[in-house]
Amino acid sequence: MRFRAKMIDIGCFNHFTRVVNTISKLTKTCTLRLTTDKLYFILSDKVANGGVSMWCELSQGNFFDEFQLEGVSTEHNEIYMDLAAENLSRALKTAHNAKSLKIKLTNKHCPCITVAVELPSLSRVSRVVTHDIPVGVIPRKLWNDFKEPSVPDFDVSIYLPPLKTMKNVVERMKNLSNFLVLEANLNGEMNLKIETDLVSVTTHFKDLGNPSWGDNGSQDSTQDRDPETMMDVKVDIRKLLQFLAGQQVNPSKVICNIVNKRIVHFILLHEDVSLQYFIPAHE
Repeated sequence: MRFRAKMIDIGCFNHFTRVVNTISKLTKTCTLRLTTDKLYFILSDKVANGGVSMWCELSQGNFFDEFQLEGVSTEHNEIYMDLAAENLSRALKTAHNAKSLKIKLTNKHCPCITVAVELPSLSRVSRVVTHDIPVGVIPRKLWNDFKEPSVPDFDVSIYLPPLKTMKNVVERMKNLSNFLVLEANLNGEMNLKIETDLVSVTTHFKDLGNPSWGDNGSQDSTQDRDPETMMDVKVDIRKLLQFLAGQQVNPSKVICNIVNKRIVHFILLHEDVSLQYFIPAHE
C-alpha cells in the first residue's frame, strides 16, 4: 500500500484544516478511507445502541495538487485506517502559512500518516516540520463495517436556521435540561423545546423552507399529511451541541431530516464537502 499527496494552495490548506478541525470536534477517533478520487472521514458508532454516526466526504481534486494511491490490491484500490482526528488537526495547525503540505503513509515502528509542512524561511534552506500520526490499517475483510449510511425514510425534512443562532439557543437550554425535543413540520416551521417538572421553554423558527427530494420516495408517506403536523425527536442535548459547536466548514445549506421518535439526520452541504451526522432518539 502506498499513499502520498501534496497541497500548495493556501486557500486549500485553510479549508482542509477547517474540515479536519470540525471532525476533531465531533469525534476523538475516526476512520479515514482513501480512494483515488475521494477522502472520507467516518464514525460508525451503532446508532441503535445510542451512539452518533458521521460520514464526511471530500473530493481530493478540490484540495490536492498531487494525489497518488496504491490500495490493498488492484481490484480494491482503497485504504482504510483508524486515526485520532485531534492529532491530524494539531498537525495541520502548523500549516497556517505553509508553502506546501505533504501527506503520506509511512511505516515508522508502526503505520503512520506523516504530515510534512514546508514553512517560509528567510534563508535558502527551507524549514520543514514533520508530524508522524500513528494509524491502524483496517483489513479488507472489515471494510463492510464502513459503508455509506443511507438517507433514512424520514417524516420531515427542513432547512436549519443559521447554525450559530441555533447553537446559542441550545447552549442556553443546556443549563435547564439534559434533553431537548426538536420538532418540525412540512410548513417550514421548527421548534426547540425543553420540558421539565420546573420549566417549559420553546424557541420557534418559521419560514425555514422544506427541501424537495425529487423522486427518491423518501417523502411519499408525507403527501397526504397536514403540513402543520409536527414530527419530533428527543435527543441528548450534549450530542446536539457538540454537532453545532464543532462546525467550521461554513456550509451553504444544512438539512435536518427527522424520523419521528427515532432519529435526527443532519446534512451539511458545501461546494466540495458534504457531512452527514446522525443522532438517535433518547428513549
